[in-house]
Amino acid sequence: MLKDPPLLTVRRMWQRPDAFTIGRFKGVQTGQAVDAMDGRGALEAAIKAIDLANATFLGTALPCETGPNDNLAIVAAIALAQPGDVIMAASEGFTQSAVVGDNVTTIAKSRGVAAIVIDGMARDIAGIVPVGLPVFARGITPNSCVRSGPGRVGLPIVIGGVAVEAGDLVIGDADGVVVLPRKHLHTILPSVEEVLAAEAATQGKIRNGFTNIGGIEELLASDRVRYVD
Repeated sequence: MLKDPPLLTVRRMWQRPDAFTIGRFKGVQTGQAVDAMDGRGALEAAIKAIDLANATFLGTALPCETGPNDNLAIVAAIALAQPGDVIMAASEGFTQSAVVGDNVTTIAKSRGVAAIVIDGMARDIAGIVPVGLPVFARGITPNSCVRSGPGRVGLPIVIGGVAVEAGDLVIGDADGVVVLPRKHLHTILPSVEEVLAAEAATQGKIRNGFTNIGGIEELLASDRVRYVD
């Protein structure tokens, strides 16, 4: 590298989904959102809510990228966030120190942030839980990080194996976190509605004794199954 990079590279201007569009996804579960996107869109399974009793959220992605053992970009993202934003922080999956703790979480809550999702670690769980802000991480460690940069805010990232751009829609619950690309929301929403209708119909049948999910009974009676007993 010929010269030191800036401490922060920030994209401040980007488009968020309108409130009406966001509201139409209210109550959608992560599994239902994934089903509407051909079975994909969820972050790696290791990234889970640190408090399962406070795991549900819906908001707009504000991505940031910070190096391992550093949280300058996360702090900057929170300072730039608007109410309803979800801080999506890529920290290279580093697990030897935490990049989010109770102080950062409390400030994020006061700014109206909907959730914090990191592909690294958190700490101060006894202080985070009472704040009431959903925080998703790979785990908990007492080790602390530095705040020195460099970092990026508002630019595309990859977190938990999923590409995220500013303005994408993010849904979280006890099962995990799902990213819905903003540019595809107009096609995802009808698919979500189809999934919800089909799921309601299937569950209604099951409550009435239906057991033939996926045509399993016909398959078991066909010549495509070989019994060896």
